[in-house]
Amino acid sequence: MLPRPVDLTDVVRKTRVFVIDDSPLARQVLGYLIERDHGLEVIGSAADGAAAWERIVELDPDVLTLDADMPQMDGLSFLENVMKTHPVRTLMVSEQAGRGSESTLRALELGAVDYLARPPLDAKSRLQEFARELGAKIRSAAAARLRMPVRPPAPPPPPPAPIVEAVQGSPDRVVVMGASTGGADALRAVLKSLPAGSPGIAVVQHMPEPFTRSFAERLDKVCSVRVREAKNGDAIVQGQVLLAPANRHMRIRRAGLRYLVELSDGAPVNGFRPAVDVLFLSCARQAGANGVGVLMTGMGDDGARGLLALREAGGRTIVQDESSCVVFGMPREAIERGAAEIVLPLAKIADAVMRSTV
Repeated sequence: MLPRPVDLTDVVRKTRVFVIDDSPLARQVLGYLIERDHGLEVIGSAADGAAAWERIVELDPDVLTLDADMPQMDGLSFLENVMKTHPVRTLMVSEQAGRGSESTLRALELGAVDYLARPPLDAKSRLQEFARELGAKIRSAAAARLRMPVRPPAPPPPPPAPIVEAVQGSPDRVVVMGASTGGADALRAVLKSLPAGSPGIAVVQHMPEPFTRSFAERLDKVCSVRVREAKNGDAIVQGQVLLAPANRHMRIRRAGLRYLVELSDGAPVNGFRPAVDVLFLSCARQAGANGVGVLMTGMGDDGARGLLALREAGGRTIVQDESSCVVFGMPREAIERGAAEIVLPLAKIADAVMRSTV
Protein backbone atom coordinates (compact mmCIF):
# COMPACT_ATOMS: atom_id res chain seq x y z
CA MET A 1 0.00 0.00 0.00
CA LEU A 2 1.44 3.36 -1.00
CA PRO A 3 2.01 5.91 1.78
CA ARG A 4 -0.44 8.79 2.02
CA PRO A 5 0.87 11.92 0.24
CA VAL A 6 2.19 14.55 2.61
CA ASP A 7 0.11 17.72 2.80
CA LEU A 8 2.71 20.49 2.73
CA THR A 9 0.29 22.88 4.42
CA ASP A 10 0.65 20.68 7.52
CA VAL A 11 4.46 20.76 7.32
CA VAL A 12 4.97 24.51 6.94
CA ARG A 13 4.34 26.32 10.20
CA LYS A 14 1.20 28.42 10.02
CA THR A 15 0.92 31.96 11.35
CA ARG A 16 -0.92 31.69 14.68
CA VAL A 17 -3.62 34.34 15.17
CA PHE A 18 -5.61 35.36 18.25
CA VAL A 19 -8.85 37.29 17.63
CA ILE A 20 -10.19 39.88 20.08
CA ASP A 21 -13.62 41.38 19.36
CA ASP A 22 -16.63 41.96 21.60
CA SER A 23 -19.08 40.78 18.91
CA PRO A 24 -19.61 36.99 18.85
CA LEU A 25 -20.61 37.24 15.18
CA ALA A 26 -17.47 39.23 14.34
CA ARG A 27 -15.27 36.65 16.10
CA GLN A 28 -17.00 33.87 14.19
CA VAL A 29 -16.68 35.59 10.80
CA LEU A 30 -13.06 36.64 11.36
CA GLY A 31 -12.15 33.16 12.52
CA TYR A 32 -13.79 31.60 9.45
CA LEU A 33 -12.09 33.98 7.02
CA ILE A 34 -8.68 33.53 8.64
CA GLU A 35 -8.94 29.73 8.69
CA ARG A 36 -9.77 29.71 4.96
CA ASP A 37 -6.21 30.91 4.34
CA HIS A 38 -4.05 27.76 4.48
CA GLY A 39 -1.10 29.71 5.87
CA LEU A 40 -3.02 31.00 8.89
CA GLU A 41 -4.72 29.46 11.90
CA VAL A 42 -6.81 30.86 14.74
CA ILE A 43 -5.52 29.62 18.08
CA GLY A 44 -8.01 31.44 20.27
CA SER A 45 -10.40 34.36 20.68
CA ALA A 46 -11.80 36.61 23.38
CA ALA A 47 -14.53 39.21 23.82
CA ASP A 48 -12.29 41.84 25.44
CA GLY A 49 -8.77 42.52 26.60
CA ALA A 50 -9.40 41.44 30.18
CA ALA A 51 -10.55 38.00 29.02
CA ALA A 52 -7.71 37.73 26.51
CA TRP A 53 -4.76 38.61 28.71
CA GLU A 54 -3.94 35.25 30.35
CA ARG A 55 -4.61 33.29 27.16
CA ILE A 56 -2.26 35.50 25.14
CA VAL A 57 0.56 35.01 27.63
CA GLU A 58 -0.08 31.25 27.58
CA LEU A 59 -0.52 30.80 23.79
CA ASP A 60 1.99 33.44 22.60
CA PRO A 61 0.33 34.11 19.19
CA ASP A 62 2.22 35.52 16.23
CA VAL A 63 -0.43 38.16 15.53
CA LEU A 64 -3.41 39.66 17.35
CA THR A 65 -6.41 41.11 15.59
CA LEU A 66 -7.90 43.70 17.91
CA ASP A 67 -11.12 45.71 17.92
CA ALA A 68 -10.76 49.25 19.29
CA ASP A 69 -14.21 49.63 20.87
CA MET A 70 -14.89 46.95 23.49
CA PRO A 71 -16.41 46.73 27.00
CA GLN A 72 -14.50 45.96 30.20
CA MET A 73 -11.05 46.84 28.81
CA ASP A 74 -11.18 48.79 25.55
CA GLY A 75 -8.79 47.99 22.72
CA LEU A 76 -6.46 50.95 23.29
CA SER A 77 -6.05 50.29 27.01
CA PHE A 78 -5.39 46.64 26.31
CA LEU A 79 -2.89 47.43 23.56
CA GLU A 80 -1.00 49.85 25.80
CA ASN A 81 -0.77 47.24 28.56
CA VAL A 82 0.18 44.34 26.31
CA MET A 83 2.92 46.30 24.54
CA LYS A 84 4.46 47.19 27.90
CA THR A 85 4.42 43.69 29.38
CA HIS A 86 4.05 41.06 26.63
CA PRO A 87 4.48 42.72 23.20
CA VAL A 88 2.63 41.05 20.31
CA ARG A 89 2.35 42.14 16.67
CA THR A 90 -1.12 43.64 16.50
CA LEU A 91 -3.45 44.38 13.60
CA MET A 92 -6.36 46.69 14.40
CA VAL A 93 -9.51 45.29 12.76
CA SER A 94 -12.66 47.22 13.51
CA GLU A 95 -15.45 49.30 12.03
CA GLN A 96 -13.85 52.32 13.69
CA ALA A 97 -10.80 51.91 11.44
CA GLY A 98 -12.96 52.74 8.45
CA ARG A 99 -14.13 56.02 9.96
CA GLY A 100 -10.67 57.50 10.39
CA SER A 101 -11.15 57.58 14.14
CA GLU A 102 -8.59 58.99 16.53
CA SER A 103 -8.55 55.60 18.26
CA THR A 104 -6.96 53.83 15.29
CA LEU A 105 -4.29 56.48 14.84
CA ARG A 106 -3.61 56.30 18.56
CA ALA A 107 -3.26 52.52 18.24
CA LEU A 108 -0.43 53.01 15.74
CA GLU A 109 1.31 55.28 18.22
CA LEU A 110 0.91 52.62 20.91
CA GLY A 111 2.64 49.98 18.77
CA ALA A 112 0.03 48.42 16.45
CA VAL A 113 1.62 47.29 13.18
CA ASP A 114 -1.28 48.13 10.88
CA TYR A 115 -5.04 48.56 10.65
CA LEU A 116 -7.92 47.29 8.54
CA ALA A 117 -11.49 48.51 8.24
CA ARG A 118 -14.03 45.73 8.76
CA PRO A 119 -17.10 46.05 6.51
CA PRO A 120 -20.58 45.44 7.93
CA LEU A 121 -20.88 41.71 8.53
CA ASP A 122 -24.05 41.51 6.44
CA ALA A 123 -22.27 43.00 3.40
CA LYS A 124 -21.49 39.64 1.81
CA SER A 125 -20.38 41.19 -1.47
CA ARG A 126 -17.51 42.93 0.32
CA LEU A 127 -16.37 40.06 2.53
CA GLN A 128 -14.39 38.26 -0.20
CA GLU A 129 -12.20 41.29 -0.85
CA PHE A 130 -11.95 41.90 2.90
CA ALA A 131 -10.79 38.29 3.40
CA ARG A 132 -7.96 38.74 0.86
CA GLU A 133 -6.85 41.97 2.49
CA LEU A 134 -7.13 40.47 5.98
CA GLY A 135 -4.88 37.54 5.07
CA ALA A 136 -2.31 39.82 3.44
CA LYS A 137 -2.26 42.20 6.40
CA ILE A 138 -1.86 39.35 8.91
CA ARG A 139 1.08 37.91 6.97
CA SER A 140 2.61 41.36 6.70
CA ALA A 141 2.18 41.92 10.44
CA ALA A 142 3.74 38.54 11.22
CA ALA A 143 6.83 39.51 9.21
CA ALA A 144 7.06 43.00 10.70
CA ARG A 145 9.62 44.12 13.24
CA LEU A 146 7.96 44.28 16.65
CA ARG A 147 7.72 47.92 17.71
CA MET A 148 7.60 49.46 21.12
CA PRO A 149 5.13 52.31 21.65
CA VAL A 150 6.32 55.83 20.88
CA ARG A 151 7.32 57.77 24.00
CA PRO A 152 8.31 61.43 23.91
CA PRO A 153 12.09 61.56 24.29
CA ALA A 154 13.69 63.64 27.00
CA PRO A 155 14.88 66.94 25.50
CA PRO A 156 18.62 66.62 24.79
CA PRO A 157 21.06 69.38 25.73
CA PRO A 158 21.57 71.73 22.76
CA PRO A 159 24.65 70.76 20.72
CA PRO A 160 27.25 73.44 20.03
CA ALA A 161 26.40 73.56 16.30
CA PRO A 162 23.02 71.96 15.57
CA ILE A 163 23.04 71.08 11.87
CA VAL A 164 19.29 70.68 11.47
CA GLU A 165 18.51 74.02 13.12
CA ALA A 166 21.25 75.92 11.28
CA VAL A 167 20.60 74.85 7.69
CA GLN A 168 17.82 76.52 5.73
CA GLY A 169 16.64 74.66 2.63
CA SER A 170 17.07 76.27 -0.76
CA PRO A 171 13.75 77.44 -2.24
CA ASP A 172 14.76 75.56 -5.42
CA ARG A 173 14.83 72.29 -3.55
CA VAL A 174 11.83 70.02 -3.11
CA VAL A 175 11.63 66.96 -0.85
CA VAL A 176 9.42 63.94 -1.54
CA MET A 177 8.83 61.18 1.01
CA GLY A 178 7.12 57.80 0.79
CA ALA A 179 6.20 55.11 3.31
CA SER A 180 3.74 52.29 3.95
CA THR A 181 3.46 49.81 6.85
CA GLY A 182 5.05 51.41 9.91
CA GLY A 183 5.19 54.74 8.10
CA ALA A 184 2.88 56.65 10.45
CA ASP A 185 5.46 56.48 13.23
CA ALA A 186 8.41 56.88 10.87
CA LEU A 187 6.99 60.06 9.34
CA ARG A 188 6.15 61.44 12.75
CA ALA A 189 9.72 60.88 13.93
CA VAL A 190 11.27 62.54 10.88
CA LEU A 191 8.88 65.50 10.60
CA LYS A 192 9.08 66.29 14.33
CA SER A 193 12.85 66.61 13.94
CA LEU A 194 12.67 69.19 11.15
CA PRO A 195 12.88 72.95 11.85
CA ALA A 196 10.14 75.37 10.89
CA GLY A 197 12.22 76.68 7.97
CA SER A 198 12.82 73.31 6.34
CA PRO A 199 12.27 72.92 2.57
CA GLY A 200 8.82 72.15 1.23
CA ILE A 201 7.86 68.49 1.42
CA ALA A 202 5.32 66.29 -0.39
CA VAL A 203 4.46 62.94 1.22
CA VAL A 204 2.72 59.75 0.14
CA GLN A 205 1.77 57.40 2.98
CA HIS A 206 -0.31 54.35 2.08
CA MET A 207 -3.42 55.08 4.13
CA PRO A 208 -7.12 54.52 3.38
CA GLU A 209 -9.90 57.08 3.51
CA PRO A 210 -10.52 59.10 5.59
CA PHE A 211 -7.33 58.73 7.63
CA THR A 212 -5.08 61.19 5.86
CA ARG A 213 -6.81 64.34 7.07
CA SER A 214 -6.82 63.15 10.69
CA PHE A 215 -3.21 62.02 10.37
CA ALA A 216 -2.13 65.38 8.96
CA GLU A 217 -3.93 67.21 11.77
CA ARG A 218 -2.20 65.08 14.41
CA LEU A 219 1.20 65.70 12.84
CA ASP A 220 0.54 69.43 12.58
CA LYS A 221 0.01 69.60 16.36
CA VAL A 222 3.41 68.08 17.20
CA CYS A 223 5.69 69.38 14.42
CA SER A 224 7.45 72.71 13.91
CA VAL A 225 6.62 72.48 10.20
CA ARG A 226 3.02 72.94 9.12
CA VAL A 227 1.37 69.69 8.00
CA ARG A 228 -1.88 69.40 6.08
CA GLU A 229 -3.68 67.22 3.58
CA ALA A 230 -2.86 68.39 0.05
CA LYS A 231 -5.36 70.05 -2.27
CA ASN A 232 -5.01 70.17 -6.03
CA GLY A 233 -2.82 73.10 -7.08
CA ASP A 234 -1.22 73.66 -3.65
CA ALA A 235 2.25 75.18 -3.78
CA ILE A 236 5.11 73.35 -2.06
CA VAL A 237 6.63 76.00 0.17
CA GLN A 238 9.23 76.17 2.91
CA GLY A 239 8.06 75.09 6.31
CA GLN A 240 5.09 73.10 5.01
CA VAL A 241 4.37 69.40 4.44
CA LEU A 242 1.63 68.31 2.02
CA LEU A 243 0.23 64.81 2.58
CA ALA A 244 -1.41 63.07 -0.38
CA PRO A 245 -5.12 62.45 0.27
CA ALA A 246 -6.27 58.85 0.44
CA ASN A 247 -7.23 57.38 -2.92
CA ARG A 248 -5.65 60.23 -4.95
CA HIS A 249 -2.33 60.06 -6.78
CA MET A 250 -0.10 63.08 -6.17
CA ARG A 251 2.47 64.50 -8.60
CA ILE A 252 4.60 67.61 -8.48
CA ARG A 253 4.81 70.11 -11.33
CA ARG A 254 7.21 73.00 -11.76
CA ALA A 255 5.52 76.33 -12.46
CA GLY A 256 8.12 79.03 -12.94
CA LEU A 257 10.05 79.29 -9.68
CA ARG A 258 7.51 77.21 -7.73
CA TYR A 259 6.49 73.59 -7.41
CA LEU A 260 2.80 72.71 -7.30
CA VAL A 261 1.03 69.43 -6.49
CA GLU A 262 -1.47 67.84 -8.84
CA LEU A 263 -3.97 65.24 -7.62
CA SER A 264 -5.56 62.64 -9.89
CA ASP A 265 -7.81 59.57 -9.89
CA GLY A 266 -5.69 57.39 -12.16
CA ALA A 267 -5.50 53.60 -11.87
CA PRO A 268 -3.61 52.18 -8.87
CA VAL A 269 0.14 51.79 -9.38
CA ASN A 270 1.88 48.86 -7.66
CA GLY A 271 -1.56 48.18 -6.16
CA PHE A 272 -1.76 51.59 -4.47
CA ARG A 273 -3.43 54.95 -4.92
CA PRO A 274 -1.73 57.14 -3.95
CA ALA A 275 1.49 55.44 -5.06
CA VAL A 276 4.94 56.52 -3.97
CA ASP A 277 6.31 55.80 -7.46
CA VAL A 278 3.90 58.32 -9.01
CA LEU A 279 5.19 61.08 -6.73
CA PHE A 280 8.87 60.12 -7.06
CA LEU A 281 8.77 59.79 -10.86
CA SER A 282 7.18 63.22 -11.15
CA CYS A 283 9.90 64.65 -8.92
CA ALA A 284 12.59 63.11 -11.14
CA ARG A 285 11.00 64.68 -14.25
CA GLN A 286 10.10 68.08 -12.82
CA ALA A 287 12.83 68.76 -10.24
CA GLY A 288 15.73 66.55 -11.36
CA ALA A 289 18.87 67.50 -9.45
CA ASN A 290 16.82 69.80 -7.19
CA GLY A 291 14.85 66.83 -5.83
CA VAL A 292 15.48 64.95 -2.59
CA GLY A 293 13.73 61.59 -2.18
CA VAL A 294 13.22 59.73 1.09
CA LEU A 295 11.88 56.14 1.13
CA MET A 296 10.95 54.55 4.43
CA THR A 297 9.42 51.42 5.93
CA GLY A 298 6.84 49.43 3.98
CA MET A 299 5.87 46.13 2.35
CA GLY A 300 6.45 45.56 -1.38
CA ASP A 301 8.41 47.67 -3.86
CA ASP A 302 6.42 50.89 -4.29
CA GLY A 303 8.83 53.83 -4.57
CA ALA A 304 11.93 51.89 -5.64
CA ARG A 305 11.53 52.61 -9.37
CA GLY A 306 10.77 56.28 -8.82
CA LEU A 307 13.65 56.73 -6.39
CA LEU A 308 16.05 55.21 -8.91
CA ALA A 309 14.76 57.61 -11.58
CA LEU A 310 15.30 60.52 -9.18
CA ARG A 311 18.87 59.45 -8.46
CA GLU A 312 19.59 59.03 -12.17
CA ALA A 313 18.22 62.54 -12.73
CA GLY A 314 20.81 63.91 -10.29
CA GLY A 315 18.62 64.14 -7.19
CA ARG A 316 19.65 63.08 -3.70
CA THR A 317 18.14 59.84 -2.37
CA ILE A 318 17.84 58.65 1.23
CA VAL A 319 16.59 55.22 2.35
CA GLN A 320 15.73 53.99 5.85
CA ASP A 321 17.92 51.13 7.06
CA GLU A 322 16.74 47.64 7.97
CA SER A 323 17.37 47.93 11.71
CA SER A 324 14.87 50.79 12.14
CA CYS A 325 12.18 49.62 9.66
CA VAL A 326 8.99 47.89 10.75
CA VAL A 327 8.95 46.23 7.31
CA PHE A 328 12.08 46.43 5.14
CA GLY A 329 10.40 45.60 1.80
CA MET A 330 10.30 48.96 0.03
CA PRO A 331 13.71 50.15 1.27
CA ARG A 332 15.29 46.80 0.40
CA GLU A 333 13.99 46.98 -3.16
CA ALA A 334 15.39 50.49 -3.55
CA ILE A 335 18.79 49.46 -2.23
CA GLU A 336 18.96 46.37 -4.45
CA ARG A 337 18.11 48.46 -7.54
CA GLY A 338 20.85 50.97 -6.79
CA ALA A 339 18.42 53.77 -5.96
CA ALA A 340 19.83 54.56 -2.51
CA GLU A 341 22.56 57.16 -2.29
CA ILE A 342 22.42 57.11 1.53
CA VAL A 343 21.07 54.40 3.87
CA LEU A 344 20.41 55.62 7.41
CA PRO A 345 18.58 54.71 10.61
CA LEU A 346 15.34 56.59 11.15
CA ALA A 347 16.82 58.91 13.79
CA LYS A 348 19.32 60.36 11.29
CA ILE A 349 17.03 60.96 8.32
CA ALA A 350 15.87 64.47 9.26
CA ASP A 351 19.46 65.67 9.55
CA ALA A 352 20.31 64.08 6.18
CA VAL A 353 17.33 65.81 4.55
CA MET A 354 18.53 69.19 5.77
CA ARG A 355 22.10 68.54 4.66
CA SER A 356 20.87 67.42 1.22
CA THR A 357 18.94 70.65 0.67
CA VAL A 358 21.86 73.05 1.20
